[in-house]
Amino acid sequence: MSLSQKYGRTYHYSFSPGTTSDDRIRFDYWEDMSSIKEVIHTEKLDGENTCLNKYGVFARSHVAPTAHPWAGYLKQKWEIIKYDLGDLEFFGENLYAIHSIRYIELPEHFFVFGIREKDRWLSWEETCFYSSLLDFPVVPVLKKVCPLDRKAFENEILALVKKPGVFGTEDVVTESPCTMEGIVTRNMGGYSTSSFMHNVFKYVRKGHVKTTEHWARNWKRAPLNWEKSR
Repeated sequence: MSLSQKYGRTYHYSFSPGTTSDDRIRFDYWEDMSSIKEVIHTEKLDGENTCLNKYGVFARSHVAPTAHPWAGYLKQKWEIIKYDLGDLEFFGENLYAIHSIRYIELPEHFFVFGIREKDRWLSWEETCFYSSLLDFPVVPVLKKVCPLDRKAFENEILALVKKPGVFGTEDVVTESPCTMEGIVTRNMGGYSTSSFMHNVFKYVRKGHVKTTEHWARNWKRAPLNWEKSR
């Protein structure tokens, strides 16, 4: 039995090219988008989906706390804040280990993209507030949008994903500059856990994954920007 509910499956936009056989696609996403007042596009960072709650630090599975060595620094952080978490569960991208993208100017290793309290996902404003209280940065916000016209909305996403990531992005195989992995769009307001699929969507570029099944055996730590001056 899981100690808590893991992060929900984020549906791809119907025009997202980076889908795999086990991904889910929201072909009628505009029906949901039309009922949302305002959304934000955030950069989809290339790391490990990680959760900190009162029970510990979890990777994708919430059956037991993670034993991954690249989550060790988060366990230290958790020991400091665990009694302040209450029912809040902080979900974020753990970039401590390099995956398919190397970030050139990385200021931190963990970025929050959502906070859940029991059966409710907090609004983005609340997410930023609680993240700041516990000294967590949030994922880069690329743009706030009032979804009114579908064609304009899709063109805007297609234009954003052609840009490099906020922290500078480099392909680990070619060692050349590359575009960001993708975009995650979420409702600015809060919503129930049962309606997650109607409030969060993603676009992922094609062929971004460069890691193999043996990736974890030879993983490398991502250096932070301030460490390069040492």
